[in-house]
Amino acid sequence: MSLPQCRFCKSVLEHTFVDLGMFPLSNSYLRQEQLGRMEPFYPLHARVCARCFLVQLEQFEAPEGIFSEYAYFSSYSETWLNHAREYAERAVSRFELNGQSLVVEIASNDGYLLQYFQRKGVPVLGVEPAQNVAMAAEKKGIETIAKFFGIKTAREIIAAGRQADLIVANNVLAHVPDLVDFVSALKLLLKPRGSLVIEVPHLLQLMQGTQFDTIYHEHFSYFSFCTAKEILQEYGLKVFDVDEIPTHGGSLRIYACHVEENSKRIEPRVSEMESRELAAGIRDLAMYASFAGRVREVKRALLEFLIQAKRAGKSIAAYGAPAKGNTLLNYCGVGKDFLDYSVDISPHKQNLFLPGTHIPIHHPDILRRTRPDYVLILPWNLRDEILSQLAYVREWGGQYVIPIPTVEIIK
Repeated sequence: MSLPQCRFCKSVLEHTFVDLGMFPLSNSYLRQEQLGRMEPFYPLHARVCARCFLVQLEQFEAPEGIFSEYAYFSSYSETWLNHAREYAERAVSRFELNGQSLVVEIASNDGYLLQYFQRKGVPVLGVEPAQNVAMAAEKKGIETIAKFFGIKTAREIIAAGRQADLIVANNVLAHVPDLVDFVSALKLLLKPRGSLVIEVPHLLQLMQGTQFDTIYHEHFSYFSFCTAKEILQEYGLKVFDVDEIPTHGGSLRIYACHVEENSKRIEPRVSEMESRELAAGIRDLAMYASFAGRVREVKRALLEFLIQAKRAGKSIAAYGAPAKGNTLLNYCGVGKDFLDYSVDISPHKQNLFLPGTHIPIHHPDILRRTRPDYVLILPWNLRDEILSQLAYVREWGGQYVIPIPTVEIIK
């Protein structure tokens, strides 16, 4: 069997980052009547390119099969809404946006971000491939094109007489199997003096925090700053600034413009971030080779805790039904023998079952009725928000479990 090629530089992918085994699609939640049917599983084998150091998965399922009907709605997290509000306020000020500007968000979800630009009088346009999520945005009054973004869609928007002063691409670059088409389309849609802002989980933080649960099939690629900058440069976009932000366990906010645009000063943070990554070993294959061993240790530690707790007669529930939680549970082999159920605040996931493990998802009210001894927090990146929401668990002596990067028990 021939080895796959890098989706950016086309080099042969000879080096494993981590091989987690066989998994279902992490956002393919099941209905009751589906539990007895065959569930497709695909390899979850992340490789690293020895030339450009892009970490990536092979594509086993077309984006249409993953994103056309989507269970994730951004507006159910207060942390994420606050992040979006602050983002919009900063962007309006920094880029001097007004009623004659246009902000386009790629993968705009349910309008969670664009609503804040719109409230400031800035015209907006969303591009969101999931029909059900796009409809939710439209109901909020956010104009949304329900299509995948690429050169074809960019040309359709331009043909309608629109180009973007600001393109926002938050947590979408990782979801793109065809980087050439996507990044070329970003350049095409951007006005000559416009700005592109991309948020992407930071590969360096993923490695340093052993955040292997961030790896799942809809995340085709995992980016360091050095590699993201190289990809943007290859297709005519120049990085002029970068921020580190706490979302998703540590992300980058990358600012770019046309390479021909000379009015934007390249900030010192660009070279500082490159230097930090290189000093940490981001272009050293040995750093990538050591990751899998740390992942196995996280699995052992979580299983040791769960086995001891169950042998002591303790009850355990999970909070949240995020995609990352499905990677964690399936890799660790944690099913209904350890967890009684999961809960999620989103009604779009309630009364469904987690893929692979078939753990039922309920409304959070069940926690008060059943009073579990432990609550395993799967979206650990939102720990502060969730611990505040679940403060009542302490009423019966319940404790919280954070699984990543090491098992942490919070009383």
